[in-house]
Amino acid sequence: MLTLLTGMYLVVQTATSQAEPIRVLVTGAAGQIAYSLLYSIAKGDVFGKDQPIILVLLDIPPMLPVLDGVVMELQDCALPLLREVIPTDKVEVAFKDLDAAILVGSMPRKEGMERKDLLKANVAIFKTQGAALDKYAKKTVKVLVVGNPANTNCLIASKSAPSIPKENFSCLTRLDHNRARSQVAMRCGVSSDNVKNVIIWGNHSSTQYPDVHHCKVNLHGKEVEGYSAVNDDTWLKGDFISTVQQRGAAVIKARKLSSAMSAAKAICDHMRDIWFGTPEGEWVSMGVYAGGNSYGVPEDLMYSFPVMIKNKTWTVMDGLPINDFSRAKMDATAAELVEERDTALAFLAA
Repeated sequence: MLTLLTGMYLVVQTATSQAEPIRVLVTGAAGQIAYSLLYSIAKGDVFGKDQPIILVLLDIPPMLPVLDGVVMELQDCALPLLREVIPTDKVEVAFKDLDAAILVGSMPRKEGMERKDLLKANVAIFKTQGAALDKYAKKTVKVLVVGNPANTNCLIASKSAPSIPKENFSCLTRLDHNRARSQVAMRCGVSSDNVKNVIIWGNHSSTQYPDVHHCKVNLHGKEVEGYSAVNDDTWLKGDFISTVQQRGAAVIKARKLSSAMSAAKAICDHMRDIWFGTPEGEWVSMGVYAGGNSYGVPEDLMYSFPVMIKNKTWTVMDGLPINDFSRAKMDATAAELVEERDTALAFLAA
């Protein structure tokens, strides 16, 4: 009898402790980044091991047959947290009642395409998606923009969703952050979890500034300044920066395809940190709204800063000393973002 009651209690306890499902949108869902990403989300690696998920998958009409195959595979994974998968090409379906939106899909740059043409095409996409967020999603939705040019696409989406706080929008520079962390770790002969507080400043482009002036490395149980641990200023101010800046192009050259596995991992890291916060004394890099920053960055930009996160709210790590070398790099990437923004806003107003 006791065994029976205990069994009944466990069933009731399990049923009542299960959270309500959250709705998570992934756009560009038939693409290769999404293919590496969806399993991790559905398995519980991002939003928690006890958080049921409704996955909403948006792509353009020609990709719907491919999307059907992705849905079949997700079903065949038999994942207990995955309550429903909704494939669609309609924004009114995709953006309804969202808790999280991961905007991966964007217009890729094609051969012979000028940068302004790329911006124009993406302004149209992210204006539409921002308006859909504004109309259909929860006002508490957390939006991560991955599709490039990510910073400016994120700004356009935010401006097109005036009823959703700007602070709810962010863009992905965590891949660059992870690349920088890994480069330092390999150089020091330690695992990447022994490296913390690298920073990516600015744009997710080749002007980004990977900064290790405030980085700490755990060497043999002792925390050491990044510059001291690496002990090679020439590398840190030269090849290290260019390697991180050009890593995406290097992957494309080697694979003939852009980064997917590492991009998906970075998306998971970014969203998990938004949901659960950053460890005490650590920050991560994230493209966020620059309003009110203490680093002299123009305000109406999405710019990558070091941020700490608590209760799903990010705060820029203020007051870090910035030397002349860093200042010049930070200003250069800001100038590129200002130019991108002004071009994009002209298209938005047209």
